Amino acid sequence: MLEYHKKNDADLTVAVRPVPWEEAPRFGIMNVDMNSRIYEFQEKPAEPKSNLASMGIYIFDWKLLRQALIDDAADADSEHDFGKNIIPTLLAQEKRLFAWSFEGYWKDVGTIDSLWEANMDLIDHNDELDLGDPSWKIYTADIPTLPHFVAANAKVEHCYINQGAVIHGNVKDSVLFNNVTIEAGADVQQCVLMPGCTVKKNAKAYRAIIADNVVIEEGCTVGALDTKEIKLIAHDVKGDN
Repeated sequence: MLEYHKKNDADLTVAVRPVPWEEAPRFGIMNVDMNSRIYEFQEKPAEPKSNLASMGIYIFDWKLLRQALIDDAADADSEHDFGKNIIPTLLAQEKRLFAWSFEGYWKDVGTIDSLWEANMDLIDHNDELDLGDPSWKIYTADIPTLPHFVAANAKVEHCYINQGAVIHGNVKDSVLFNNVTIEAGADVQQCVLMPGCTVKKNAKAYRAIIADNVVIEEGCTVGALDTKEIKLIAHDVKGDN
């Protein structure tokens, strides 16, 4: 992308990727000519003219960016946003803006469905995103907790399991963050369990994202396997659901 930016003597290069047309209204959309020069930018348009979405990754000419930010900060009517203000201003000034097409793995996680899909991609191993790639190490905060534990009667299939997780029940096709607890008799499938959440005895969780420290109480059910809907469970669940 940097070499592309230099080659075009660009003032701004925007990384872009085609998205499904039905999702295009969620993005900043780039309209480009035959040379990939951007001639129009639509911020989350109701009726997009293309499906070429900004990834929110930019390379600027530094002096130009500095001046653009200074001018924008002084504008009381500005929302101080790259998509809504900076990029349209540069286009109006006829600066050299280019789109660089990215062909690797990318997922915008601005919706519940896309966040769930991104986590499922981790365990599917059918794309370019490989957490086990030794040539591309991912560094993150280390959690000072015990290793994960899988009890003798537990059943785990096709999952990522983080530190501190304790599993006595069944879990399949899921991503478990740190310090998650799945009690005996619980059944968890196609879920993303955020740090510290608990699925209690005989509870069931299907096709859901369960937020930090949420408790699914004994015998409760959230979500369903026979639907395309992804549930966000942001609060404790008590009683039959």
